[in-house]
Amino acid sequence: MQPGEWPELPLDSWKDTYATLHMWTQIVGKTRLALAPRENHWWNVTQYVTSRGLTTSPIPTEGRTFTVDFDFVSHTLAVSTSDGRNAALPLTPRTVAEFYGVYLELLGSLDLDVRIWPVPVEVEGWIPFAEDRVHQSYDAESAARAFQVLVHADRVLKRFRARFLGKASPVHFFWGSFDLAATRFSGRRAPVHPGGAPNLGNWVMQEAYSHECSSAGFWPGGGVIPEPVFYSYAYPEPKGFRDIVLQPEGTRYSPELGEFVLPYAVIRASHSPDETLLSFLQTTYAAAAYLGKWDRQALERPPDEWP
Repeated sequence: MQPGEWPELPLDSWKDTYATLHMWTQIVGKTRLALAPRENHWWNVTQYVTSRGLTTSPIPTEGRTFTVDFDFVSHTLAVSTSDGRNAALPLTPRTVAEFYGVYLELLGSLDLDVRIWPVPVEVEGWIPFAEDRVHQSYDAESAARAFQVLVHADRVLKRFRARFLGKASPVHFFWGSFDLAATRFSGRRAPVHPGGAPNLGNWVMQEAYSHECSSAGFWPGGGVIPEPVFYSYAYPEPKGFRDIVLQPEGTRYSPELGEFVLPYAVIRASHSPDETLLSFLQTTYAAAAYLGKWDRQALERPPDEWP
């Protein structure tokens, strides 16, 4: 892989590692969920892209803080505390059940007493972590490639986020759905969300979508979308949104997801991947904001001031 390259990431090539990593990131994410003060839209539970992987950022507990970091360069999971203690475990093929047990022992070795809800969310056919001996794959090269895709997506999403003056989320990784996302808000309350995500209370979705939003990000794919994609959607979806023809070429509306999607392969094939992705992000947002009657003059930075 050349420096700066948008690597290949066909879903079939790493689907087993992806499924295992999904469960591992949920276990770590639930650590932050258990301890961090609740914030709007569940921003208190997310993870963030770093120069080496994913981090929880500092988690408070009993007068200390600690971070949990996936390092997809050295392939380790590291825990660091604010009083100078460290512990780590290698990322190697192992069952979710084994990872769960070893991870809790690792936290205990640092006197971190954490009780997490021990079941996955937002997945069909879920298995409690302590009983999951089905998912046990970890291919280091595939994990490194997936991480490089997140690095690129994170970088471009931050450029896009900087164009907005209104309330906007950080660019963050949601471990429930295993996607990297950035969300903009109109400032108005939204209709109560109907919920419906697998093994997730409707009240969780209602908090996440309490206000009108336009959200975009990267998802490795799955189910009806058998390839990695960038996506963009609005809640509530304004009338006519799904019928608009948008740029770049290859953008389509997925009725199954209720989102516009752009195959990652289109980005890789572009002579200017960053600008192609920005075009997708900008045009899908503009359609949502225009049809949703957002106060765009107040919420958006003028194009001549874009970073």
